[in-house]
Amino acid sequence: MSQPTAAGDAAPATMRAVVVTRPGGLDALQIKDVPVPVRKPGWVRIRVKAFGVNESEVTTRKGESDAEVTYPRVPGIEGVGVVDQADEDSGLRPGRQVATMMGNMGRSYDGAYAQYVTVPAAQVIPFETTLPWDVVGALPEMFQTAYGSLTRGLDLKAGQTLLIRGGTSTVGLSAAAMAKDIGATVISTTRHAGRADELRAMGVDHPIVDDGHIAEKVRDLAPQGVDAALELVGCTALPDTFGCVRVHGTVCFTGALGGAWTIPDFTPFMIPSGVRLTSYAGEAADLPADVFAHQLQAIAEGRLKVPVAKVYHGLEQVRDAQADLESGTTPGKHVVVLTD
Repeated sequence: MSQPTAAGDAAPATMRAVVVTRPGGLDALQIKDVPVPVRKPGWVRIRVKAFGVNESEVTTRKGESDAEVTYPRVPGIEGVGVVDQADEDSGLRPGRQVATMMGNMGRSYDGAYAQYVTVPAAQVIPFETTLPWDVVGALPEMFQTAYGSLTRGLDLKAGQTLLIRGGTSTVGLSAAAMAKDIGATVISTTRHAGRADELRAMGVDHPIVDDGHIAEKVRDLAPQGVDAALELVGCTALPDTFGCVRVHGTVCFTGALGGAWTIPDFTPFMIPSGVRLTSYAGEAADLPADVFAHQLQAIAEGRLKVPVAKVYHGLEQVRDAQADLESGTTPGKHVVVLTD
């Protein structure tokens, strides 16, 4: 059996965490003193430094997740911090900077809204950076989703044209920045004309206002149709998105910001002849450590922008973060930084 490596200073017996005992409103997010999680073989215990706040955690708090989510539960599907304890043969030494996300954390087992979290070693991404925790804490889930969508979902190449439907979402903003780093031309949508400048600031070449019917606007910019389209609005927009894509182009369905995950009476003949439809719903392994390192370096050099909406300090501000996320008034990632 692998021997554990432990931090120089032993972890305390208890920690502070946000716990949802039963579903409810913002008051269901209760700060409690709970035992520090015991690490299992093959898992890593992380001292959490920051975490992003996501729609998935709002859904968990409200009790609207699927049956795999049980209560009481510490939410949090992503986090960044330093290794506290790991198997000796994992290569993860105490103090190493790491990120983690997805893999049912915060759903079927306790997540990152806490001072410590334990996760399988396979979903830990080591990194080294001098960027502050509030920046790094914004990245794991949205970068993994954006990168996976652009690569596995769309196989986007330099010189191609990408349409992002749902461009002011955190994934949409991240995808725009990554696509520009790849060398693509980016068309991105917003429902509000006043947010066009926000899209341009992330590198979008052509912001367009989405009134539900954008195919004609997109064809004005790309007469043959775009090479690739990232669908984040959902099934209500998908038929119109198909009309934006060239023959042998690809649509990747990644999100449903509009709430519609299915199409009633769907038939494959709804897909235009020659247009490809894929989907993306990946895990931490889809963001390799070397890719994450490249993205961190691009941020440090100013080539890649991070869409941070607001930074919160301490578990006491988690309720504020979720409230602001639900309001939808400020695009970008809401990040909670933990103080020692």
